Amino acid sequence: MARSHLTTPQRDRAAGVLVALACGDALGVPYEFGSPLTDVRPAMIGGGLGPYAPGEWSDDTQMAICVAHVSAEADELDDAALTRIGHAFSDWLRTGATDAGNQTRAVLGAVETGRASSAPDETSHQDYVDAARSFTRTHERSAGNGALMRNGIVGLTALDDRELTASNARRIAELTHADPLVLDSCVLHAETIRHAVMTGEYDILAGLDLLPEERRNQWREWLESATLADPSTIEANGSTFGALRAAHAAITRTRVLRYSTFEGGNRHHARAAIEAAASAGHDTDTVAAITGAMVGALYGVSAIPATWRRRIHGWPGMRARDLMTLALRTATPSAETEWPLQSRSSVPHGRSEVPLPFDTGVLLGSQSRLRDTQADAVVSLSRIGVEDRMFSDAAPENHVEFWLVDSDDRAQHNDLAATLEDAADTLAELRAEGHTVLLHCVHAHHRTPSVALIYGVKHCGLGVDEAEHAILSTLDVPSISGLLWDTASLIARRAQADRRRAQEISGEIPREPKGWYDDELTSLDDVDSDLSPVYVASMMGNISSDEYALWFNSLAAEAAAREDTTANRPVDGRGSESP
Repeated sequence: MARSHLTTPQRDRAAGVLVALACGDALGVPYEFGSPLTDVRPAMIGGGLGPYAPGEWSDDTQMAICVAHVSAEADELDDAALTRIGHAFSDWLRTGATDAGNQTRAVLGAVETGRASSAPDETSHQDYVDAARSFTRTHERSAGNGALMRNGIVGLTALDDRELTASNARRIAELTHADPLVLDSCVLHAETIRHAVMTGEYDILAGLDLLPEERRNQWREWLESATLADPSTIEANGSTFGALRAAHAAITRTRVLRYSTFEGGNRHHARAAIEAAASAGHDTDTVAAITGAMVGALYGVSAIPATWRRRIHGWPGMRARDLMTLALRTATPSAETEWPLQSRSSVPHGRSEVPLPFDTGVLLGSQSRLRDTQADAVVSLSRIGVEDRMFSDAAPENHVEFWLVDSDDRAQHNDLAATLEDAADTLAELRAEGHTVLLHCVHAHHRTPSVALIYGVKHCGLGVDEAEHAILSTLDVPSISGLLWDTASLIARRAQADRRRAQEISGEIPREPKGWYDDELTSLDDVDSDLSPVYVASMMGNISSDEYALWFNSLAAEAAAREDTTANRPVDGRGSESP
């Protein structure tokens, strides 16, 4: 395998590919073959064709795992490796498949019939390719999305070599699908992922020159016409071209949400894009899985909401940490003694866990506290070993890990604010579920207090100064400095200002003269709170006029809907609105 030595942000993005694919899969499972969602947000409630448990992924992720087990071990994706992938598909269909696409099932079934008349170890990758070609010759429609759905991991197989990435995409797709459009879509998807991991940029047409020249214009037309489209309006998303168009529509139509807040916008776009794909109707799990793989490559595992990551699971007994490990082992050299493969992290004995004074159900501590914590849930902000994970048998979802680098170099972070705020929100989620939570990093010097600060202001109602004082006193330190603390303080001050503004609007506190927040937000680079961050993004050229118009029109539609609801609300006998 052509493994690459990656920077920390690139590793984060590579780690996000399979995790986000699985999140999209599990989010779309309950709505597969249904109508588009209009009034509700998709949720990991299970059901679907399995039926699946909440958070359980389906055949999209299962088949990607079959590929990843081989790509993580193989030196290259040669004929022998392709044969191993084919055998993995067959074994999965016999023993682990919760459901499978008709075309995939037919092709693998044909190979199985052939294996029955010969020794199983004599079956090679060519038998799978021949069966796929035979299916295409005898079926008018053979451009299904069953190869594209599992393709995310292929984008990590040769990060320094776009031609080899394209070749790998074609050859793995050919194991079950022979239609040229399927091969094209897998090349475009894999190159989009490779390009995003290496550059941090999204470009669905980055691999257009890797396609046969006679089909490039058709693909350009298909994908450009899907840009900013409503994913639910994309027809035939069960086909490979329809599914890729719908995924592209989901990403581009929601991109404005990256700029919907002044800090931490990556996770807002990541979530919105995957939700839009899962809401599109018909083949929702596959479209969301295809979308997720590209979003994970664009923003990293650090931007995928932890409320999803902690819940996903599935065949063959894996969770998010396992998917991240397979992706990293495919993308970059990984020694058994190094994270994420190391069994235990080596950390010195650290401070004892201490409760937060404003929420005694949150314990601040160092990584060494993992072995004797009194908590029944853990938020880990530093790298831990496989055997350091708590509650693996009973409740693995209650130990949540974050990709959070303790560095003052902004270049080491894809979106520091997004990760810090997501960790604080996860802490609040676990507390709302009734858990006592250990919040830790290695020494509780920077990461732990930074997340605690956001949690105190955003979720416990404290003022910034009050929360800072409580945390410093709890940790018995005179001050905390550095990029993480400064970023957390920025987020906390935004939360404090937003809370005060909401109180003014509701009448809980008197409305201050315009401009009160100029003093309140002096640390926020003098950003006027009256200016929408989306408007600022449009003025700076970060989003197009079409994207801004979509955003503005959606706000107008929401406001009109609220007015209609108010106007139609029944009134009681005294002429006042009923509650």
